[in-house]
Amino acid sequence: MPRVLLTHSPAQLQGYYGQRALNALQQAAEVRLCQDAEGVSVDALISLAQGCDYVVSYRQTAFPKETLDMLPLSVKAVLRCAVDIRNIDVQAASDCGILVSQASPGFMASVAEWVVSAMLEMNRGLGASTAAYHKGMQPPAVMGRELRGSTLGLIGYGRISQYLCPLAQAFGMRVMVTDPWLKIEATGIVQTDLDTLLSKADHVVCLAVANEETENLLSAAQFQRMKAGACFTNASRGNLVDEAALLQALESGHLTAAALDVGRGPDQMPSLSLAHHPRVVASPHIGGLTPAAIEHQSMETVAQVKALLQGQIPVGVVNAAHGTRWRNALSLTA
Repeated sequence: MPRVLLTHSPAQLQGYYGQRALNALQQAAEVRLCQDAEGVSVDALISLAQGCDYVVSYRQTAFPKETLDMLPLSVKAVLRCAVDIRNIDVQAASDCGILVSQASPGFMASVAEWVVSAMLEMNRGLGASTAAYHKGMQPPAVMGRELRGSTLGLIGYGRISQYLCPLAQAFGMRVMVTDPWLKIEATGIVQTDLDTLLSKADHVVCLAVANEETENLLSAAQFQRMKAGACFTNASRGNLVDEAALLQALESGHLTAAALDVGRGPDQMPSLSLAHHPRVVASPHIGGLTPAAIEHQSMETVAQVKALLQGQIPVGVVNAAHGTRWRNALSLTA
């Protein structure tokens, strides 16, 4: 029977993979689980992978070249249970003949709803009032702002932005989008350049792809171009933002508030240096953490394992031409 290693710790398995997907995977293969509460170390990973055909990777399990070179020859694919595969050196995996796959985004609704809730929180301060009441204190009645009539500026027009746009329009917001790679034809959306968007939007939401080209996409110059009193939200990745520049924009009062679900902290979480600021609304990378969103991606890894076992390259493989280990195994069993 084929063997699959899941690198999730017991807690991560519960919250980031789910019992339904685990049951389905166990029906298709013998599943080896990580028992370390802190997550799997490199030495433990190599040991656990002995005799395994496939590895399903949690985001905190890194696969640099050194680790990939040490994996047993039985490992034919590393299947990432998410869209983000930056924890895997794809070129090194290809050199080893190991397939690498990613899941499709199933978190559009979850993250879009988080963005809406963050914008509402920055404008109404419900969290601060609730915290005061929980401490037995009477909070002041602070004037809030409506989303209706304000302008939302989205950086990037991927699936989350596409889902978010009609939600914002339903609130009565004007929507502007900047994305140099797409022509946007949706009704009521104004496509523009980044500088114009920053200068006109009341809420700037970063949903751009994180890569080398977008490192510090938003730095001091960009924050200074934003409208005085605007709010900034990052629901993509921390490396898109120059944190020192964002902190300065908050300290100076140029920005009213910022909302962060990601950052340069451990496990892609907001940095404490920013998250503790009184003008910041922060959450520990939970934008896509709902049962529906997690199950979408974990069930895709199950489908990918099943496809590979049936001799098919599954949807989501990013280096199909380099899966020599898998193809050699197929030829031996043909």
